[in-house]
Amino acid sequence: MSDMSKTISKQKRSLVSILRLLVYLLAVLCFLVLAFTGFYPSLILGEHISGYPVMIHATFAPVFAVCLAVLAVMWSRNCRFVRGDWPWFERLVQRVTLVGSDAMPSRSTGLGQKIAFWLLIVLSLPLILSIVLSMFPLFGTHWQELLLSMHGSIAIVFSLVAIAHTFLLIRARAK
Repeated sequence: MSDMSKTISKQKRSLVSILRLLVYLLAVLCFLVLAFTGFYPSLILGEHISGYPVMIHATFAPVFAVCLAVLAVMWSRNCRFVRGDWPWFERLVQRVTLVGSDAMPSRSTGLGQKIAFWLLIVLSLPLILSIVLSMFPLFGTHWQELLLSMHGSIAIVFSLVAIAHTFLLIRARAK
């Protein structure tokens, strides 16, 4: 029975890891499409997004939001911060409180990935809310324009963090 449960557990882990990878790849594809359709008209052409690019952007955006939500759930356990991630902070707390630690846990790898992951999750909320709220006539024209410009600014920061996270992820897998 124990051999059978180990086999099922390995299959379950592999299915979850495959699903996690597929969702991540779909999120990367959506990110690339959203970045191209959102940044190209405004940054390269100096125009507002309109026509087919806005339809493509609006089609891929909800898929990307769902992928982010699924990744937040699937990766949050692996990206939680542990004591070994912040040895300098632990030493500071020990000095201030004068309480020693029994054992220093080994330093966790991927602190940059964890920080980038949580930044992406936090940044996704104002990124999504700013554009959704700008579509409703709850606010005046000035607020709608402000929310739209906030969406663009947050999208730039989100893109930089996403690129950094992907770079850190690829670098960690290469080691």
